[in-house]
Amino acid sequence: MQFTNSLIERLALSHPVVQAPMAGGGDTPALVASVCAAGALGFIGAAYLTPSQIGEAASAVRARTSRPFGINLFAPLSLPEEVREPHLAVGRVAPYYAELGLPPPAFPSVPSLPFDEQLNAALESGASAFSFTFGVLPDNAIAAIRARGIFLMGTATTVEEALVLEKAGVDAVIAQGSEAGSHRGTFMGDFERAMVGTMALVPQVADAVRVPVIASGGIMDGRGIVAALALGASAVQMGTAFLTCDEAGIPEAYKERILQAAEHETRLTKAFSGRLARGIVNRFMLEVDKPSASGAILPFPLQNALTRPLRNAAARQGRAEFLSLWAGQGTRMARRQPANQLIAMLAQETEAAAGRLLASHSAHPERGRVV
Repeated sequence: MQFTNSLIERLALSHPVVQAPMAGGGDTPALVASVCAAGALGFIGAAYLTPSQIGEAASAVRARTSRPFGINLFAPLSLPEEVREPHLAVGRVAPYYAELGLPPPAFPSVPSLPFDEQLNAALESGASAFSFTFGVLPDNAIAAIRARGIFLMGTATTVEEALVLEKAGVDAVIAQGSEAGSHRGTFMGDFERAMVGTMALVPQVADAVRVPVIASGGIMDGRGIVAALALGASAVQMGTAFLTCDEAGIPEAYKERILQAAEHETRLTKAFSGRLARGIVNRFMLEVDKPSASGAILPFPLQNALTRPLRNAAARQGRAEFLSLWAGQGTRMARRQPANQLIAMLAQETEAAAGRLLASHSAHPERGRVV
């Protein structure tokens, strides 16, 4: 069964599947290229990469496949306000530094995220698609991307955000449901108000905008893909499903924790980065992000910089209790296999799920009637 629409045709995809960008090293060039070669759209999460690293990652992908691929960046963020009591956050993580054999932490400087230089590197990378999150790109950035003929995708967690993105000139909206792993893309209003589930968000966004919608959040298999398409999406974006692929660049302890986790074992936290993100509950999350932690968690990206040495050391030592185990709520459906086999399995499951629905309707047409 062949699925097609304007988005699939524009990006020359064989399957309506986008591999979510994973800033921080999860989406290795090997993973991105394997996804692309299998007929889906692989993405480089480049938010933490220098311009030269973006070029190197793109070259590594192009060396492995001639298929279209994408690059993702964070929308430019305003600098955080001055922290009144920085010693609270530093003191909060100091015992964990000591436990892992690290020197005592110091208050971090604001990380340099040279968006303009990163964008120029992305424009020169040969990418066919560009996605962004955490806000709206500046007008000049959108104009530069569109001038190159690059397919532009922005992330929304509410209908209001989707409408703003459409007005700004995106080619597609990624509708991120509350089930999604990693950072929330919310950029208008409170995070709490934007916790809309994928099944509720996707059809409302699809009704509100004229551009294609990509469903994101909790989708792990062909059943989820068919459900998203039925709700009005043109494709799905999947992250957690790819984290346990052989080519994914996360620590082995992280992969094992995803494979062992139940659906209720994730929650939202600011403990690791200072911005709300969904991950598997572990010791660091429980001990650092609690009501008594008021003032002891720095705003993004300062908290991210403060905990990075800790997370890097934990990865080397296989200590999952100190890792940011970003994952969505579909963990029980995670599978361990090469990325190309996952894409092939998703295609088979999607066709089977769609076939079951058609067969059920044909056998019992009265089920589709309203009386």
